[in-house]
Amino acid sequence: MRFTFTDVMTRSEYLPRLAVAAEAAGYDGFTIPDSIGYPEHSDAIYPYTADGDRSFLEGKEFIEPFVLAAFLGAITERIRFNTFVVKFPLRAPVLAAKQAFSVARMTGNRLGLGVGIGTSPYPDDYLMAGVDPAHKGARMDEAIEIFRGLESGEFFEFHGRFYDIPSLKVCPVPGRPIPLLVGGHSGAALRRAATRGDGWMHAGGPTDGLESMLGKLRSFRAEAGKANDAFEIHAVSPDARTVDGCRRLEDIGVTDVLVGFRNPYVKGDDMQSLADKLARLERFADEIISKVNP
Repeated sequence: MRFTFTDVMTRSEYLPRLAVAAEAAGYDGFTIPDSIGYPEHSDAIYPYTADGDRSFLEGKEFIEPFVLAAFLGAITERIRFNTFVVKFPLRAPVLAAKQAFSVARMTGNRLGLGVGIGTSPYPDDYLMAGVDPAHKGARMDEAIEIFRGLESGEFFEFHGRFYDIPSLKVCPVPGRPIPLLVGGHSGAALRRAATRGDGWMHAGGPTDGLESMLGKLRSFRAEAGKANDAFEIHAVSPDARTVDGCRRLEDIGVTDVLVGFRNPYVKGDDMQSLADKLARLERFADEIISKVNP
């Protein structure tokens, strides 16, 4: 089993030390979040807080994902950077591919590209980027197809409903395909992950709900003739806090667990000190990672 350290919405000056420490402690991955901005006025209901309030985002630092992955890649050697998740449909797909390919090339293929349509109903990032939030799923499907076509390094063209791309090639391309990890819990997201992705990103919730979604993924992959293909499952679960829990997650098909040591959905600054963060990530590595992966 692989372990990914996550501490999103923390102070940007902490991130270099955390990435280096996570690599040294034996973590396999490091989470990089995506958010465009914070609107002054919005009627959107945020789905991951009890009351739908999204004011916890006020003042939180989100470094642009590809910039941050390249920066952290320059000061590390082994750890992989997994975006969780880039809102793919609001980005021009050729530009997004160019950015991702460049990061992968400069980091020695250490980018895992988690992609999604964003929380729903929550259109703010799309409106800030000047992109119609309607038909996000269809845009996502076309963007993935363009990404994969360009990744070949050969001339590629695309003529779809939303994007019309003349024949072109980009250089450089990654030394090997970038893992596309599709996020989302809806049936459409699970089907997209199973049929178009190299893996799936789970955003948290009860273990029985996770097992149900994994069953749907297996069914969709079997229908697509991909049951035996390699496939990553990145999960957020309290079971990952114990060795036995990690074993249970592994038994149901989880390949990667995301581990963090604070609740990021709180208003105001992150008050957890860097020293405390480092101590917690190292203690978890000693008590859990070293025993799960001796």
